[in-house]
Amino acid sequence: MPTKSKINNPNIKDISSFAAKPFLKWAGGKRQLLLKFRVLYPQHLINNLIKNYYEPFVGSGAVFFDIIRNYEVRNAYLYDINEELILIYRVVQQDVQKMIPILDNFNCVIHKRNKTKRREYFYDQRYNYNLQRSKINFEKYSENWIFRAAQAIFLNKTCYNGLFRVNSTGEFNTPAGDYENPKILDEANLLAVNRALQIAEIRKADFTEIINDLKNNSFVYLDPPYRPISKTSSFTSYSKNNFTDADQVKLSQIFSLLDKEGAKVMLSNSDPKNLNPSDNFFDDLYCDFNIYRIPARRIINSNSSKRGVINEIVVTNY
Repeated sequence: MPTKSKINNPNIKDISSFAAKPFLKWAGGKRQLLLKFRVLYPQHLINNLIKNYYEPFVGSGAVFFDIIRNYEVRNAYLYDINEELILIYRVVQQDVQKMIPILDNFNCVIHKRNKTKRREYFYDQRYNYNLQRSKINFEKYSENWIFRAAQAIFLNKTCYNGLFRVNSTGEFNTPAGDYENPKILDEANLLAVNRALQIAEIRKADFTEIINDLKNNSFVYLDPPYRPISKTSSFTSYSKNNFTDADQVKLSQIFSLLDKEGAKVMLSNSDPKNLNPSDNFFDDLYCDFNIYRIPARRIINSNSSKRGVINEIVVTNY
């Protein structure tokens, strides 16, 4: 069931929500592109005429937090197919005060240990996290979600590159990172995020379900797992189901349906022309819409020397 908090009138944003920023590291996060995105947001949003915001691939939520900070959106609908991610968001929305002491304990434990002991502790927590997965009912909110959400945030802040990567059975398998001083608890931001999420319905859902939930005066931002730009850069395993070219095609059909329904729609993805100038995959899929190419710094690469500037595409129907 969709979850929308009713605490203190969710359509009125507390001033603290304006300070909210992403609380998770996430592959493909958009914080570095927000200034460029603001130029591409629909004028109706800028003029505060749009009241409903939809993000079917919420990830780190960077665009959501940017929009709630700058525009007068009243309702947000945040979905993702990754049930672990949705669990975390719902706990932050509903029980952040109970989760903070658990994170504080993780923070104290990790900072009292040397690097070797930190790695051991990380793998102990990862093992426990995966072991307990079968005991979690992802369809029904419960108290045991709170510790799991805190544990997931701990792993996110201490794993390699902040990657949330799972295997075919849904087990988290990212190795430990090498951090001198990982910031596991940012209490002020978590409280701000909690306030920001009071206007949101949050649920696990496939992106196709947005058609059933769409309301008037809506802006939809689509940020799917990016199409790999090379055979060695493939990373679509945020959930146990990979995002294929067939899914990209289905998403383009949803984009067209949203356009016909009158929504303002914006989509981002990798640009295959970075590798092959004659690859027109997205140009063909979105030939009826506006396609922009904007520079972005590649974040996810095991070789830091290859994290250079490449183009991403942004598609809009306005």
